[in-house]
Amino acid sequence: MTDLVPAADAPTVELSAVKAWWRAANYLAVGQIYLMDNPLLTEPLRPEHVKPRLLGHWGTSPGLNLVYAHLNRVIRARGTTMIHVTGPGHGGPAALAGAWLDGTYSERYPDVPRDAEGMRTLFRQFSFPGGVPSHIAPVVPGSIHEGGELGYSLSHAFGAAFDNPDLVVACVVGDGEAETGPLATSWHGTKFLSPVTDGAVLPILHLNGWKIANPTVLARLPREELDALLSGYGWDPLYVEGSDPDAVHAAFARALDRSLDAIGRIRTAARSGAATGRPRWPMIVLRTPKGWTGPHEVDGIQVEGTWRSHQVPLAQVRENPEHLRQLEAWLRSYRPEELFDADGGPVAAVLANVPVGETRLGAVPHANGGTLVRTLPLPDVHGYAVKVDEPGATMSEPTRALGEWLRDVMAASAARRDFRVFGPDETESNRLGAVFEASPKAWQGPYLDVDRHLAADGRVMEMLSEHTCQGWLEGYLLTGRHGVFSTYEAFTHIVSSMFNQHAKWLYESAKLGWRPPIASLNYLLTSHVWRQDNNGFSHQDPGFVDHVVNKRPEVVRVYFPPDANTLLVTAEHVLNSRGLVNVVVAGKQPSPDWLGIDAARLHCARGAGIWEFASNDEGTPDVVLACAGDVPTLETLAAVGLLRRHLPDLRVRVVNIVDLMRLLPHDEHPHGMPDKEYDALFGTDVPVVFAYHGYPWLIHRLTYRRANHDHLHVRGYKEVGTTTTPFDMVVLNDMDRYQRVVDVIDRVPSLGGKAAAVRQSMLDMRARHHDWIREHGEDMPEISGWQWAGSALPPK
Repeated sequence: MTDLVPAADAPTVELSAVKAWWRAANYLAVGQIYLMDNPLLTEPLRPEHVKPRLLGHWGTSPGLNLVYAHLNRVIRARGTTMIHVTGPGHGGPAALAGAWLDGTYSERYPDVPRDAEGMRTLFRQFSFPGGVPSHIAPVVPGSIHEGGELGYSLSHAFGAAFDNPDLVVACVVGDGEAETGPLATSWHGTKFLSPVTDGAVLPILHLNGWKIANPTVLARLPREELDALLSGYGWDPLYVEGSDPDAVHAAFARALDRSLDAIGRIRTAARSGAATGRPRWPMIVLRTPKGWTGPHEVDGIQVEGTWRSHQVPLAQVRENPEHLRQLEAWLRSYRPEELFDADGGPVAAVLANVPVGETRLGAVPHANGGTLVRTLPLPDVHGYAVKVDEPGATMSEPTRALGEWLRDVMAASAARRDFRVFGPDETESNRLGAVFEASPKAWQGPYLDVDRHLAADGRVMEMLSEHTCQGWLEGYLLTGRHGVFSTYEAFTHIVSSMFNQHAKWLYESAKLGWRPPIASLNYLLTSHVWRQDNNGFSHQDPGFVDHVVNKRPEVVRVYFPPDANTLLVTAEHVLNSRGLVNVVVAGKQPSPDWLGIDAARLHCARGAGIWEFASNDEGTPDVVLACAGDVPTLETLAAVGLLRRHLPDLRVRVVNIVDLMRLLPHDEHPHGMPDKEYDALFGTDVPVVFAYHGYPWLIHRLTYRRANHDHLHVRGYKEVGTTTTPFDMVVLNDMDRYQRVVDVIDRVPSLGGKAAAVRQSMLDMRARHHDWIREHGEDMPEISGWQWAGSALPPK
């Protein structure tokens, strides 16, 4: 059913408390933007009562306040378990007003009580030095959604609803936000939402017509076109439109009741078995003027209902007496003397519909996921380990071993339903297909005979949108669950900005004693730069890590496990962690098994260490060969084999780095090494030839303060790529074993001209490789068949 909800159909409920709340919230929103004193207007407004810098966003606030007021009513009347996701993130004044009115803000921050002095603090702190930001942030009780960037509200809402069968997630989608790619794609979440095992998402598309300076696309669509769009997405929209407050309140109340009734019918039918297949879920389209109830005109120019109300409608209040007069008239239009008592607290009529206890939008535990998160039942990784009798003698696909372990993590959490695997159509491609033995992929029909691993209650989430997958996972984590996001390394950049917002959320949340840490956001980056057999240059970019290490060290970790067993140990570690973003880079192609599981656990605990089986330095190396990443490790060990054969007297130390943050000084990162430890590992005046998975300058950036930095030479990806053989990729970027031997010869003074013939032979091998692959289409046998065992034998 798709129709306009008329006011005449409003439910026979008392809406006066809703309207009183709305007026009070609007008053508080305006006060936060403008006032630093005289919060209850107990005296005429003077310029010194107004903040010197006016910052904030008024235009969206009245609509958000209206939604909050009505959600309060249905939660209290129906006992609905509900959280509130706000897409117009700069509606901070509205969210703060709601949390202060329902009492949760004062409970979290006792220095901001619900009285006149608390109101003064609430106003003064908003967008003020030492205060709170203008957008919705972790400081706002009841929020799971960082308002610093638009586009993610609806995917967060679906993530919150997955495996929360009793939850309703009311999600306000701004019409500006609705123009973003991530939001446009996230309407499809209903194709993955089970009415049996999941909660419900109720989108409220708020059309107020304008962005910062332009009209919004959806607000200008003819009704039939907008209706066709939303219905085509699979929704059943109800429309509420108008500018008369009484009529809009009555119509919105009716639309909300009809929507929740429809959700109840869908749940009952699906859970009783009376209905199968994908339901058509309700949504509400709310059209109200931008800047509603604010100044209609300023300086003779229309403001209300235009883009001019987006931020601060009256911009010169301190300097312009007419603006000051208008501001006072605007504030008094809400009749604050009827809304707040003599002490400044909300009167009973304002609070009549406020839910109680943890049912309040500001206090619901689902919006503070750290209070709900439980330790995952993780199987012991020893049972999934690759057997390693001798380093490098066998080959494994690391992510395939990981997939078998994740399968049993999925199985162990089946009854709890608090773990999911997310990825953009790449779970099987990334060799994690074993998870389908524990749970299929979520899919709300229809089904074809050729389909595999699809089910309505599946917990593997695949959609070819990195934005949507990450948004789902973030919503899932923020409401107290666990997960892994697996994706191709090169395309993680698509969600770089989402990572940025989430990392900031974690950092700010950690400062708040009332927000316990949630489970970490875990990335598995595979199909990486060095092994793109079916793809080419477009799929070759390891730079996401460079972006990650820009964030606060308290919340970011980066790992490069070099083989299957170190990947298993790393995965166990990150799934046990809290409050972090963990980036794990690992290959899916067959690669040497270097360490047994016990050695892998010790090595990962160290984060960086000497591989004694590959070293012959006896404590005084002539050169250190360092490596981070699976392919750099392989090429390093192959180079060591060549050096042993051709320069047997050279003392070589091999250092492998799993935890990239170990390279930082201890005072810059919690995992960083103190100088003495770093110097003991790498030396202070010894050449260090480093092979790194990504862009080489990152290693220089991490180590520039170390004593031996002038002796450090790094090889890595130089933005040279194509569709070619695996070994040719490392040759093209000068990270191959032969070039590494040349680098050693060029940097160890004692070798001098004694190694000239060896150097020449290494360059000859690179030339031979060039010709070989162009004739045979594959790598030379001594490359493709190389093993560490026997590689150090003297040449014949």
